[in-house]
Amino acid sequence: MPPPTKTNPSSSEEVTRWYVILLRSAAVTLVLAALVAFFYYTLHVTLSSVHDNGQAGGNTDPGHSLRFYLDRPASEALTQIGGNLALLMPLGALLPTVFTRLRGPLRLALVGALVSLSIETAQGLLITGRAFDIDDVILNTAGVVAAYLLIGRKTSRLVRGKK
Repeated sequence: MPPPTKTNPSSSEEVTRWYVILLRSAAVTLVLAALVAFFYYTLHVTLSSVHDNGQAGGNTDPGHSLRFYLDRPASEALTQIGGNLALLMPLGALLPTVFTRLRGPLRLALVGALVSLSIETAQGLLITGRAFDIDDVILNTAGVVAAYLLIGRKTSRLVRGKK
């Protein structure tokens, strides 16, 4: 009987070394922890009551709040518009790293819109001094997609591989 021969993996098969798997697992664990911390902080900030002296009004007309803020001083517009763009941006980098099935701008737009819509609905129905605003949903979703296109795609592939 001839001695067993070593088989080399074909060029299409990738052999992943144990330390690469360990590093990727550690990175995904850290990103998952960051995702949990992000959700805790975001929900704490967005679902807290505010004292607005009765100024909060709901908006279901896309673009209405944007026009309102663009007519204000630049600092107020930057705070409102920039804040809503930035609020859910971390999801664009964190979600596709933890869940590779969420890679892609359309998938993340859907998830971002659902998260934002949930927050806005809770604000409108349950939180004193807060109101539902469809423009916030649009800006939050745009922020998630922008973050994915800028860093999320690359980060996800770096940490998880090209799966």
